Amino acid sequence: METPAKYMFVLAFLVSMTIAGLNRVVGTAYYYGPCGKHDIEKEAEKLEPCTYAAQHRRAPVSERCCTVMEKKVKNPACLCAVLYSQTAYNAGVRPEIAVSIPKRCNIADRPVGYKCGGTTSH
Repeated sequence: METPAKYMFVLAFLVSMTIAGLNRVVGTAYYYGPCGKHDIEKEAEKLEPCTYAAQHRRAPVSERCCTVMEKKVKNPACLCAVLYSQTAYNAGVRPEIAVSIPKRCNIADRPVGYKCGGTTSH
């Protein structure tokens, strides 16, 4: 009688772990951050051409930076998350200066008045 009880315990344990694992996957499968499925830190790496312009307000903004920034301004929440990411911080990016890059690039459909941390985009 002891052996079937042991098998029932193992079977119950496996079933409960499977259910717990499935609930965890279903619970997180529909959550994405402000950049959708993209990792914020990897998105921050894409803004590497803008690093110098994001550190100095009067620095010229490269054409490559403007091209990258034009894609990012379509999702202001993602851009904001990227500007406050650890990668951007480590690179010395100053978010209060970085939010001025779309204006400095003359991007027509940039978000104006968007609150990003304590900074408002222009």
